[in-house]
Amino acid sequence: MDDHRTKIAIVTGAGSGIGRAVAVELLRTGWSVTLAGRRAERLEETAALARAALADASPGAVEEPAGKERTSLCVRTDVSRPEEVAALFAATRNHFGRLDLLFNNAGTFGPGGVPFEELPYEAWRHVVGTNLDGAFLCAQAAYRQMKEQDPQGGRIINNGSISAHTPRPRSAAYTATKHALTGLTKSLSLDGRPYRIVCGQIDIGNAATDMTSPMTTGALQANGEVAAEPVMDVEDVARTVRHMAELPLEANVQFATVLASGMPYVGRG
Repeated sequence: MDDHRTKIAIVTGAGSGIGRAVAVELLRTGWSVTLAGRRAERLEETAALARAALADASPGAVEEPAGKERTSLCVRTDVSRPEEVAALFAATRNHFGRLDLLFNNAGTFGPGGVPFEELPYEAWRHVVGTNLDGAFLCAQAAYRQMKEQDPQGGRIINNGSISAHTPRPRSAAYTATKHALTGLTKSLSLDGRPYRIVCGQIDIGNAATDMTSPMTTGALQANGEVAAEPVMDVEDVARTVRHMAELPLEANVQFATVLASGMPYVGRG
């Protein structure tokens, strides 16, 4: 970290998968974190996992924040709803006083295996509402708070995907939103410069979560075959996000790609 006070983060989609792993990693290493997600009970489970990780750690294995004990705050939030996003950021400001990091992580793949011509508009809107509208709403709220607070500034990390570069078959809605997220990341990086607001993106391939578990038994490939794919430990993603988060604001990982080494992404097509 670039100073000795406890840093404050918001992690969306913190009730499972990558969001849960990142939230636990941040709490374990000295951050205070607002956990946001649609299911309150899953957020409480994440907070409990972080407490257990701290209890199991040997003395000196975790960073102890100076002046203020690390805490978690659970806020049930649907990121596609502007009023709920506003409430999330207000709760964080009221509880912690400022915001140093937004991990813009909440997302959904949508209905898998549906041919493009059969994709229902309602399914398209659901994916766009969560992955793109939600990312915009959270980024805008974070940007406003980081611009107004003293000291000014902060960091936004968007969870992209390797689908921000290369699609999987039958993933039009997901792929479109992830390509759009790359544009949002670049725009925020430029617009935030006068206010010490920096933005980066992590593009992840096959982290082991509930969403990727079917890939270990078989995933549709570009040539029409179905093949099992390797996955990687989600904690490796969490450590990468923490590295990005703890850089001083004078430095930024603009884009990072973290993926299971043996997955077919590099040769996809």
